[in-house]
Amino acid sequence: MSTPPVVRRRFQRDSLARLSLAALSLLLLAGYVSAPSLGSVLILTSETKAALTWPQLRLEPGQPLPRQTARVMIADTTPWVHLKLFVNDQPAKFERYDVNDQAGVWTWSWSFTVPDNPGYKVDLYHDCDRGCLERARWTVGHRPQLTRISVPTRQPTKLGVVFANPGRDWNNRSAWDVELTYAQQAEAEYWGIDDLAGRVQAAASQGLRVLVRVDFDQGQTLPPAEDFAAFADYLSYLRRLARDARLKEVYGYIIGSGPNASSSNSQTPHNPATPEWYARVFNGYGADPSHSDNVVQAIRNENQGVRILVGPVRPWITDQTGTRRFRLDTPWLNYMNTLTAYVNDSAAAKATLGISNAAPDGFAVQAPGRPDAPELPSGSGALEPFTDLRRPEWNGAQMGFRVFEDWQEIVNAYPHTRGLPLYITATNTDQPDTEVRPAENYPRGWLTSALQVVNQEPQIKALCWFIDYFPNDKRWELFSLTNPVGLNLDAANEFVELLKQSETR
Repeated sequence: MSTPPVVRRRFQRDSLARLSLAALSLLLLAGYVSAPSLGSVLILTSETKAALTWPQLRLEPGQPLPRQTARVMIADTTPWVHLKLFVNDQPAKFERYDVNDQAGVWTWSWSFTVPDNPGYKVDLYHDCDRGCLERARWTVGHRPQLTRISVPTRQPTKLGVVFANPGRDWNNRSAWDVELTYAQQAEAEYWGIDDLAGRVQAAASQGLRVLVRVDFDQGQTLPPAEDFAAFADYLSYLRRLARDARLKEVYGYIIGSGPNASSSNSQTPHNPATPEWYARVFNGYGADPSHSDNVVQAIRNENQGVRILVGPVRPWITDQTGTRRFRLDTPWLNYMNTLTAYVNDSAAAKATLGISNAAPDGFAVQAPGRPDAPELPSGSGALEPFTDLRRPEWNGAQMGFRVFEDWQEIVNAYPHTRGLPLYITATNTDQPDTEVRPAENYPRGWLTSALQVVNQEPQIKALCWFIDYFPNDKRWELFSLTNPVGLNLDAANEFVELLKQSETR
């Protein structure tokens, strides 16, 4: 007779030794110890039911082989709703559920393909319509020999990417990964919460620090201005993300991106996200300070540990401006200055009521390079990150990588945002105004220079290349580090070499 697989629970540690011999025999006669078979009759006394640890897991067959289709049945005394089961972070296929009214036991059944590794994990979550909460976790396989396992110490780096390739070798570095999800596509493939959770867990297992950008919908970074029904939907999705146990490794949430750009308001072009509306959504600007219907308080009511970042403003576009003019009077800096002032004002108003955590935890910013700027000497494009490129027609505003200095000056101008960290969540050498892509203009050494610059800036925490890996859309082939073409091959090789360096503070 084969030995049943060992199932180790983290969820509960109660011992079955408390069961009487008669009660255990009764359970064995009923056909299982871990969980009832579908359609079987389970007889439980109040003593045996109380002594059992719940939930109970059972596999069919008892020792499934790798790559075999198996069934997992889980029984519990609570009728959970919106359950999800994952095997090695991959969703299992739900089949059915049964209830034994007399025993007060519910049983759910899933099927899955058995992983190749002998010690795979099984995770059960409930209430996933509002944000998955962990109910139980098991490791299934033969009992391993007790050995000492040395956990590698990953060295931090400011280097990172947007959409990290899950197969990338990070050379034992704790780098950055930026992911994206849409509130209006919560159940969609890739953009929805389940696929997001899988990417976050995979990245975190590699030591990456994950920032998740949350947009309202594709082409619509925030809920349309003054549309409070859409706003409520957005807040509901953020609460769901914040409370989802599968997303507990998220480092921070980025609230939207490029709200000043027409392309980020394409669903409501005549009703764009103004600085006033962004600040209203973010931390309640313009509303009664006692009200909590805003992103910061919605997330913090569910998760006190995760960071909440103001989303990046797009540089060098004139689609919107702001009423609080910056000293370098340009539309994108005026927008940023107005937005930051309003976020600061709202945090200050709430602080007077004793609400002390309504300010952001940082700012995501964009800092694209401009290595082919005519102001640069010929052949010096790789040194562009060290170079001030201030255009007189832009009142001295930066036109290249060092635009981060303009963003930083605005952030440091207000008491409730002064000194907050900046995360460069999108950089490369793309030139959208001339449609020249990194594959066509990347000068070898540019990324090395950019990293050297930000390593000398304590306020900047991350430098993320856009984009690493996104096979679902060919538009990004001229940006990708994973499948580089043209001059992007130099950027890809440079990225790997930078990861291998011993120290990048």
